[in-house]
This record gives sequence, C-alpha cells and structure tokens, in this order.
Amino acid sequence: MNNDLLLELGTEEIPARFISSTKKSMKTFLEKKLSELRISFDSIEIKCTPRRFAIFIKNLANTQQASTEEIKGPAKKIAFDESGNPSKALQGFLKSKNVTIDDIKIVQKGKEEYVFVVKTLETSDTVNYLKEIFEQMIDSLSFPKPMRWGGNKIKFIRPIRWILCLYQGKVPNFEMFSLNAANLTRGHRFLGESYIEINSIDEYEKKLEQNYVILDDTKRRELIRKQIVEVAKKLGGEYMQDEDLLEEVNYIVEYPTALYGEFKEEYLKLPKETIITPMKEHQRYFPVLDKNGNLMNKFITVRNGNDYMMENVKKGNEKVLDARLSDAKFFYEQDTAKKLEAYVPRLQTIVYHEKLGTMHDKMLRIQKLSEEFAYILNVDKNDISRAALLCKADLTTSMVFEFTELQGIMGRYYAKVSGENENVANAIYEHYLPRFAGDELPQSKAGIILSLADKLDSIAGFFSVGIKPTGSQDPYALRRLALGVLNTLIDSKIDTRLQLFVEIALKQFEDKHKFDFNEVYNEILEFMKLRLKNIFLDKKIRYDVVDSVIDNNISTVYELSQKAVQLEKWLKLPESTSCLNTFARISNISKDVKKSEVNPELFDQKEEQELFGAYNNATPKIYELISAKQYEQSLDEIAKLRPFIDNYFEKVMVMDNNEDIKQNRLATIATIRDTIEEIADFSKIVQ
Repeated sequence: MNNDLLLELGTEEIPARFISSTKKSMKTFLEKKLSELRISFDSIEIKCTPRRFAIFIKNLANTQQASTEEIKGPAKKIAFDESGNPSKALQGFLKSKNVTIDDIKIVQKGKEEYVFVVKTLETSDTVNYLKEIFEQMIDSLSFPKPMRWGGNKIKFIRPIRWILCLYQGKVPNFEMFSLNAANLTRGHRFLGESYIEINSIDEYEKKLEQNYVILDDTKRRELIRKQIVEVAKKLGGEYMQDEDLLEEVNYIVEYPTALYGEFKEEYLKLPKETIITPMKEHQRYFPVLDKNGNLMNKFITVRNGNDYMMENVKKGNEKVLDARLSDAKFFYEQDTAKKLEAYVPRLQTIVYHEKLGTMHDKMLRIQKLSEEFAYILNVDKNDISRAALLCKADLTTSMVFEFTELQGIMGRYYAKVSGENENVANAIYEHYLPRFAGDELPQSKAGIILSLADKLDSIAGFFSVGIKPTGSQDPYALRRLALGVLNTLIDSKIDTRLQLFVEIALKQFEDKHKFDFNEVYNEILEFMKLRLKNIFLDKKIRYDVVDSVIDNNISTVYELSQKAVQLEKWLKLPESTSCLNTFARISNISKDVKKSEVNPELFDQKEEQELFGAYNNATPKIYELISAKQYEQSLDEIAKLRPFIDNYFEKVMVMDNNEDIKQNRLATIATIRDTIEEIADFSKIVQ
C-alpha cells in the first residue's frame, strides 16, 4: 500500500514576504511532531504558491511505533515496609500509573535504589492524529498580524478556504477550521477551474498545471528567471539581477509570464536610483541594463497568468510607472531648486525620539562626535564637520519623503548639485552604511567617522534612556547598528579601542537626562561584545577561540578579529597541541597570582635561570610581532620557550617551603602567563 500523504491548505492570497519562512517553519514543526508521536516517515517536502501550501510526506507510517517508557518511582527504602510489603507510597505510585507490583523493577541510581515501572506505550493509527498534527502546526506559526475567520480559534496569516488531503490513496475523515478534508483543489483564480477532483497524489501537480498553477516554487522561480533573461536578451540587454526581488515575484504569481515595457527616455536624466527604486520597490519590475551596464528605458514585469491581451497589460504597467517617474522628476526638480544646506533647519520639525530630541538635535550630536573622532584618529575635521551638518538634510526633501529608501543616496546627489566637494557628498551617503547584513561598508575616512558617530550616538542615546533590545524585540535596530560599528572598525583596521568611542558618545547625554553612567557604559560594552562574538562565530571561528580572545579589554576590535583568525589558524598546527598543555599548566598555577617583579637573585636552580634567560631573550621579538599584529608568528616564538617551561616544571618545586622563593617562582610563571595572554586566554581553549 502507498503510504504517501498530501495535504493542501488553500488560502486567500498570502503576502509574499511570509511564504518562504512559513514553509520552513511548517517543515521543522512536522519533523519534530512526527518524531514525538513515534510516526516514521522518509521525507517531507513543501511546495507553495500565494494561494496554497502543499505538504508531501513520503512513506508516512500508518501506525505509531511500539515503545516502552521507564517511569521513576519512590526510593526502594520507602517503597517497602520492614516486612517487604508495598508501602502506601508505592501503592499510590502504582495506582497513579495504572500498573501492578509485577510491572516494577529496582534500579540503582547513584548511591540509592529506586522503583521503576516499565510501561508499554499505547499505539494508534496515524489517521487519528492528522487533525492534531496539522492544527498544531498552524497554531505554532507566528505572524505580525494573524487573522481569525469563521469563528475559528486558530489564527493564520490569511483565511484557509479549502483542505485537500490524500493518504494511502483515499481521503482521511477529519475536519479542521470548519472545513472537511476532501479531494478537491482549485486552479488559478481567473484562468483555472473552481473545483478540480484529485484522485491520486501522482496526478495532483499535473492537474494544477493544466489549470494554470505551477506548484513547485523552485521550478517556478527558475522559469521566471529564464523568461526574464530571454526577454532582456530580445531587448539587447540584460536584467538587473536581484535575488530578493526574484523571490518576492515568485511568491506573487502562480503562473508566471514575463513581458517588457518602456518609459520615456527623458527620465534617464534623473539619478538612476530614482528610477530603479519605484521599479523594484513599488512595482516589482526588473530594470534592464545595456551591455555597458547603463540603465535602458525598458523594464520587465511578470504577469500572474498567460499571454492573453499582453499588449493591454504592457500599456497598463507603462502607465503606472510613468506616473511614478513623473512624480520622481517633479520631486528632483523641486528639491534641487534649493541648496542642500537650506533643508537643515527643517530637521527641527522631525522628532527623532521623544526622549532624544529632534533630528536636528541628533545631527548636532553627530557633528560634535565626528569632530572628536576625527581628532582621535588624526583626520582633518573640515570635510567631516561639513558632511555631518548635511548628513540628515535630505530627510526633509520631497524625494526622500516619498521614497525613504533613498535617504543618503539623494543626500549625495543633492550635495554635488549644491557644489559640495566629492568627499563631503560621499560621506553623506556612506554614513548610512552598512544598511543590512552583507551590505557595503564605508570606505572614505570621512564616511567611516560619520558612520561610527551616527550609529554610536543612536546606541548610546537609546541605552541612556533605558531602551535596549530584549529577546526578539529591537524596534530601533540597535543590534544592526552595533554590527555596523564593529564591522566598520574591523574593515577599516582602526586601532582605537571601542571603549573610548562609547565613552565619548555616552558623555553627550550626561547633561540631557539622569542615568548611571558606569552602569549604562558597561551595558553597552557587553551588548557590543555579544555582537562581536556573533560576528566571529558567523565567520566559522571556533567558539572556544572566540571566548579566549573576546574578554581582552586592552585590545581594539580590529586586534581581536586578527587574534581570533590567526589563533584558529595556529591551533591547526601539529605542534600546538603540546604547547596548549604547557600554556594550560601555566594558567592553572598562576590563576590568582598578580604580576610582580621577578628577583633573579632568589633563583637557586639552574632551570629557573635558564627559563628566565630564554624568556628575556625572546620577549623583544615576541612583543615586536604582537605590535605588528603578527599573532601567529608571535605564538611560534612563545612556543620555542616550551622546552624551558616543561623542564622548569619537571625540576623546580614552585610551591617551595620558603615563602620568598615560592612567591618569586609564582611571579616568574605569572610574567610568562601575562605575555601569552596578550594574545589569548589559553585556559578557555578546548583540547
């Protein structure tokens, strides 16, 4: 008998942004739930469109697997009386588990013996669990604004309108969401049949395709890509690749057909982002580029349907885009009628946050911060100060008001039109970078400093008024800002400690409102440290390596990144294993010992003199390599001390009866320990 299962949940149109994550969550839940229920299966595959989730479970067992459960009862000494008869405690336990004295066994657990009951778990047919499994699956999903419908208690992103289910070649008898499972599905909303009878899983996808539904989202995505490439080729260009847009379009359509449209060439005189943004973000169109990578006055869109009345569809899309681009042209001309600096006073009308003032207040803080950062980093402040003054001005322009995604981008264009120099204009754009994971990082000195100032002002400001990320809640994207700061410090190889930047940023709020400076300062550093740890772990650096370097408070963020990368590389060398044992021994012996002056006159064994002499000879080169951030090579030099250290531990009794000698020997070990810990705390390395 074929034990495959198909469940199709037919819905009203689901927003594209939720489909992929919902699909993954469904699969994860089903794998876990079936395992808990002891129902075996070979594989789970989920295919989806905007109107349906189709779950295929291969070879789903028709009944639960037999199993037993061991249940711990009272200790043996209280389970029986002096005569060996069951005590009331044991009798109560047996009654609660619905078993007899014959079902128990005595098991030794540590120093105590306990009564255990071995209970055979009941089994039931899989069909009896289908309603429970799939209702719980839906209930386990979370959405920003879920919906209830038809008196149902369970919520989903959109109402479920039909349920198709086939298992073992027939329709199981169950009901969910006030709907009975059936063998009926529906085709494309406008082109397909309202009800399609499905008599086997094998014919399901074929019948859907006959009714203008391509169910397999992977197949549909590649079909869209192929169509777009072909259309662009006919136009003599290529489409602007964007996997996120392709994914979104894939989950907007059930039956894709690509077509092209055109817009007036005069719009190409506008900044390209003002054309691309309405196309991609608002209309879900793919821009077309010529062979030189320049924007053409063409676009490609994907219709949810066949090629019927394609010319009308083309004209309709062109009309919509023309209205958008006409607005963009008007906004651009209106905005550039004034210099960018003229928009700065209007920042006073934009509230940044009720506890942190207006956007104008924030701009002034950024300007002050960036000037201080420029001084610390020995960078001329003139362009930086000017860029800081103008960095938020485009927020008050018509273009950015309409297309918020263009903040910073339009600031750069408007700065150039206003006669600002290239350095100032680029810094205005770069100060928003990175905007998302994997985005470009600021590269110019002015852009780097402005970016750090903007982000650290936000982090320090929100922390100072008690607004911090909690769990999954981070409404002001402080985690993203922190990652931006850290990645910028690493990429720019900035050799200034994060602590100094945070301290300066936080001090700006001391006279604005009351807060415990030291407490908030330490909270921010801990918050940043966790983000830095995540950066290292995302780069596949071993967790113990990360732990061994992350607490080094004297290091800069760039130094920490180099230590982590180079230490992991060094640990792959064969000789590192024996060194780790020696380093660990040093750490253990000197764990609570503070560094103090070593007195060579108290040496009374040659091994002490040999070790201290070798150490003093090696340290100039070791510290020279550490200063040059050549940590791997510095570890190689430290490793050359291992024979002297091992010989020392073998021949010298560190914990001597003479207190002065003992303390001097501990000082020797602590001195070597501190040199090693310039790179990492090797006690945290897992061998």
